[in-house]
Amino acid sequence: MSDQLKNMKVALLVTDGFEQAELLEPKKALEAAGARVDVISDKQGSVQGFNHTDKASKVTVDKSIDAARQEDYDAVLLPGGVVNGDALRMVPKARGFVIAADEAGKPIAAICHGGWLLISAGIAEDRTVTSWPSLQDDFTNAGGTWVDREMVRDDNWVTSRKPDDIPAFNKAFISLLEERQSANAH
Repeated sequence: MSDQLKNMKVALLVTDGFEQAELLEPKKALEAAGARVDVISDKQGSVQGFNHTDKASKVTVDKSIDAARQEDYDAVLLPGGVVNGDALRMVPKARGFVIAADEAGKPIAAICHGGWLLISAGIAEDRTVTSWPSLQDDFTNAGGTWVDREMVRDDNWVTSRKPDDIPAFNKAFISLLEERQSANAH
């Protein structure tokens, strides 16, 4: 394990129906870089993951969305999964969490359907992003610019399309966190 991100705390917002690889692989990479990652949900105990449409592992919830405070975190991670993305966008506290994080300029990383929360929070306007292709119209209608690339970085946002993009997604998000940590140290 590295300590390059040893002082960073990442809020991973999720509910049932997340794409397993899009939660576990970034979480593992962040923790390997020394960051602390808290799984935050509107569910208690654990949340159910999926591999596409097949049930996969459950992941333990560290903190409820009601108890989590955006001020306690340095960044936000939004895994995908169509069921997760669609359900989480309807949780007012999740929308408020990402709005506050974005207003504070904190890094936000969204993959696949995770970007739906950014759209429903009303913060996608004037942003260049990527996502699962079916969200293209949603981002465009929200005033954003959607592009088909494995990873897009727009200021404090990192977005990706799908599980195949996770290596580029992880590299870009960790790089952004390192930049922020370095800037805060000075």
